Order: sequence, then structure tokens, then C-alpha cells
Amino acid sequence: MTMNRSMQPVAILFFLFVFLTITSVHFSFCNANHDVVMCMESERQALSAFKQGLVDPSNRLYSWEVEDDCCKWEGVVCNNLTGHVLELHLQNPNTSFDFDYELYGYWFKRSALRGEINPSLLNLKHLKYLDLSLNDFGGIPIPSFIESLASLRCLNLSEAGFAGSIPHQLGNLSSLRFLSLKSLNFDFGFDFSSMYVENLQWLLGLSHLEHLDLSYVNLTKAPNWL
Repeated sequence: MTMNRSMQPVAILFFLFVFLTITSVHFSFCNANHDVVMCMESERQALSAFKQGLVDPSNRLYSWEVEDDCCKWEGVVCNNLTGHVLELHLQNPNTSFDFDYELYGYWFKRSALRGEINPSLLNLKHLKYLDLSLNDFGGIPIPSFIESLASLRCLNLSEAGFAGSIPHQLGNLSSLRFLSLKSLNFDFGFDFSSMYVENLQWLLGLSHLEHLDLSYVNLTKAPNWL
């Protein structure tokens, strides 16, 4: 069927109207689903308090001071929809120097975070991943309050300068899939003491655990082997 010439402009205008309407609706829909979600203010304050307890000689957490949105901070991963902090990747970035131990030790120490672990982390109720590995916490014990980070699925504290007894309270982290508490087995001038366990029964509470690393942890004080 051929279209009357007088009808063609009307048809063109009609199709143009439909096209623009659909495009406008689609554009609005896309914008509604891609609004910028900033981090929760309470969680930003918790991270700021945590940073205040740290010594950062290489200033690798500089973005934590200049950027308002903590979801844009170095090492922080947030949920794109809710803004809740999900992951903290704060491992030492300098970890490989082809076994040049002198050079490795220099950069390891220079880029390692030191200080204390502030319990303000407990305000990160949705935290699933915490990696503090290869830092230099100078022989302080692993904080027992970590047991209250109930959403944790990955906890990596390996070779981070923790010392003393591994708290049995870690057995309350029933959602853990990955746990690495590997102790440092060589000295770069840090005042490290060996980590040890007084019992292993707490591991029974980690029913979902898929990976466990207790390398170089002193197990001889644990009388009740699994």
C-alpha cells in the first residue's frame, strides 16, 4: 500500500515524536539507576578514626584526607547501590624484589602501615573482606574485637607483625571462607615475636572455612589438636 504524499510529513512527525519519547524515558530510567551513591557518613567517620591510629610513612592513604567520599579512598570498596563499605585492601603493596632481602626490607618497612587497630572498624557492619597483610604492627596482639565483624568472609593478617596468642574469639567469625594468619619467618629489623595458639578448638566454629594458613605459627602450646 502506498502512502498519500500529504500524509508523509504527518507520519514522519509521528514517528519522530515516538522516538523522542522512548529515548527520553530510557534516558531517565538510566539516570535513575546510576545516581552517584556516596559512602555512609558513619562509616566514613569509622574509617577516619581507624586511620588516626595508623602510622603511614609512605602516605599511601593520602586520598583518605583529601576525598570526601570514602568509597573513592585507596583500598576501599563499597556497594554501588547502598554505599556501605564492603572491602578494605590495605596490604603492603611492596612485596616482591627478586629475593634482594636488603632492598626488600627497606621498601617493606617504608611502605608498611604501623600503629594500632582502632575498634571503630566495628561500625563497618557490612565489611566482608579485610586485608592488612605484610604491614608492620610491631608485635601487638591481634585484636579480639575482630570477632564482632560478623560479615567477614576473608581475613588476611599474614606477616603483618602481629604477635602473641591468636585470640580464640576468631572462631566466632562463622562466615569466614578465607583465613590467613601466617607469621613472619625472617627478620628485617622489626621487633617481631612469634604468634602462637593455646588451643585449636576455636577452628571448629569456622564451618564455612575453605582456606587456612597458619604457617610459622607456634602450635606447640596447643594441647588439644583437632
